[in-house]
Amino acid sequence: MKRIALGAVCAALLAANTSAIAATDLVIATVNNGHMIEMQKLGKFFEQANPDIKLKWVTLEEGVLRQRMTTDIATKGGQFDLMTIGMYEAPIWAKKEWLLPIKPDASYDVDDLLPTIREGLSNNGVLYAAPFYGESSMIMYRSDLVKKAGMTIEERPTWERIREVAAKIHDPANGVYGICLRGKPGWGDNMAFITTMANSYGAQLFDMKWQPQFTSKPWKNAVNMYVDLLKNYGPPGSSSNSFNEILAMFNEGKCGIWIDATIAASFITDPKQSKVADKVAFAQSPYAVTERGANWLWAWSLAIPKSSRHPDAAQKFINWSTSKDYIKLVAKESGWANVPTGTRKSTYANPEFAKAAKFAAAEGKAIASSSPKHSTLPPSPYVGVQFAAIPEFQSIGLAAGQQIASALLGKQTVDQALDMAQQAADREMRKAGYYK
Repeated sequence: MKRIALGAVCAALLAANTSAIAATDLVIATVNNGHMIEMQKLGKFFEQANPDIKLKWVTLEEGVLRQRMTTDIATKGGQFDLMTIGMYEAPIWAKKEWLLPIKPDASYDVDDLLPTIREGLSNNGVLYAAPFYGESSMIMYRSDLVKKAGMTIEERPTWERIREVAAKIHDPANGVYGICLRGKPGWGDNMAFITTMANSYGAQLFDMKWQPQFTSKPWKNAVNMYVDLLKNYGPPGSSSNSFNEILAMFNEGKCGIWIDATIAASFITDPKQSKVADKVAFAQSPYAVTERGANWLWAWSLAIPKSSRHPDAAQKFINWSTSKDYIKLVAKESGWANVPTGTRKSTYANPEFAKAAKFAAAEGKAIASSSPKHSTLPPSPYVGVQFAAIPEFQSIGLAAGQQIASALLGKQTVDQALDMAQQAADREMRKAGYYK
């Protein structure tokens, strides 16, 4: 009897060990920003509901993450089961057949996804990445300074109006700068902002023959305004500033007007982080001749590479982490003001979210007004608002951003900068075979 009992115990232990060994390790590559770090903390709830799946996180800075993911997916390395990608990669990688289509379960409610976000993550109408949080861009400004100057900012002001207000509230002697804008070169840094600004002047990156358009009059008008604003009413060292640097300045009360990602709104209205949290107001991004493409569109999303070793488990995690229930979980754990935004209609329809986030209406309107397929006044052959979803754009955007930063530093004129950007873009497009 003892031998039988002992045998039963051994069998049970063996079964338990076998079960533990058989657990699926789901490897997730993600970016090191606040929302994704929160997702890692809450991952324990997913593991409790799915004890056969263990989450393994690879968390990296954006540039390093993009490089590692691109290498892995292009070589079919299978290092990652899930990847955190953006609107730039999603249509390109889907077209190359590097991604599996997203197949959410019945409770997911895919029709609740914001149409513009869903459109930007699809290829030929098929969703290839599920949005975790989305963003557009908008004006964030010190309402107290604008009021004191006897000025107003309309719901969608012109760029000339922004210059007038920036000039009035610019007070460097007291540590306040009229306007803060991205200046650090990069396709996702200064060019993310400058391209939307150029769109509003009637510009485009490429015409219907894929010819670069950097030397066009709309581009020159936009970049001259950009350089003029920062030289006359911006903080010193603007050519080194990107999102994080300006966020820190705004929270210290040093920026009168800031035009950037809507995701910033939750930080600058948080009294724990911002000294001016109760003095912030919002408006839609400025325009010159058209509102089309005036504010960008982006989403950090989860996608399943074809090389994933555990695609079913990956889909199960997507169903959980990008669902309406996940947003409610974040609200329960951290409050409605901290939920990932920019993905679902139901979030903006929720009165608790609207009450906690005074930026909700402006953010929702900005995202809804952005269309990745119709972002320029003249017809364009590319998808994307602040970028063109073609592989060559990364190097083109970087080169253009470097030249414009050089003009901002006074090392060359705007016309010279755009001539150099045009030459760099033309070389890339010829080399890639878009034209001879």
